[in-house]
Amino acid sequence: MNYCKLISRMFFAAVVHAGFLQAAAQEQVPKPPRMTPEMTEFWEPQVPVVVPGKITANAAITAPSDATVLFDGKDLSAWTDKDGKPAKWEVKNGVFTVKKGAGDIQTRKLFGDFQLHIEWMVPGNITGKGQARGNSGIFLQGRYELQVLDNYNNRTYSNGQAGSIYKQTPPLKNALRPPGEWNVYDIIYTAPRFKEDKSLLYPACVTVIHNGVVIQNNTEIKGHTPYAGLPKYSYHGKGPVKLQDHGDPSEPISYRNIWIREI
Repeated sequence: MNYCKLISRMFFAAVVHAGFLQAAAQEQVPKPPRMTPEMTEFWEPQVPVVVPGKITANAAITAPSDATVLFDGKDLSAWTDKDGKPAKWEVKNGVFTVKKGAGDIQTRKLFGDFQLHIEWMVPGNITGKGQARGNSGIFLQGRYELQVLDNYNNRTYSNGQAGSIYKQTPPLKNALRPPGEWNVYDIIYTAPRFKEDKSLLYPACVTVIHNGVVIQNNTEIKGHTPYAGLPKYSYHGKGPVKLQDHGDPSEPISYRNIWIREI
């Protein structure tokens, strides 16, 4: 046989064989499953319960002199809806309440690093269970959710209960007060930093004190907090504090005495 023809046939056979192996390999590689909300939930270990101290009639913490008051019991002038229009949640008797269907509200002012004081309460006649029980959320810089939920004798996935960095880190303790009583979050937040090329330099972190109990201790935030999917960072600057209208069927949650200090 002509030597050149032999080499040509051998080369052709090798190419065909390689193509067959490549096609076979492509057929054998499984496609990753589509992310579902349940994939990022975990129920164990269950968060231990601790009984917080009592709130007395004179125990409210008023804003320090260098704070920006976000709600003083009068109006929502410091807040807008997502489109920048006046917030439509209901103000009555010194508190404001989620208006279901009105959408999230957010601060007019944008923030980086801050200390935030905020008080919230689910009504005494709360109904529902799991995530459908007084669900709301405090979004730091508008994208990293600290969960608000009634978990007083109400079980849900650990990284989705009150005080969790949603779908990331559960609280160290469950320090909930019963429905009808006020809960207090004191939040110390350090914003993420980004490089000149807009890639992440270091992540955000947060410390949260719930009713006098440390429940997040300089916790690293792994990225945004989606309902389904994994967290990731995208470049951003200062952002608002956002409160969630979750739209669950239970009685709406209320907020009061909100102030923030830039640090």
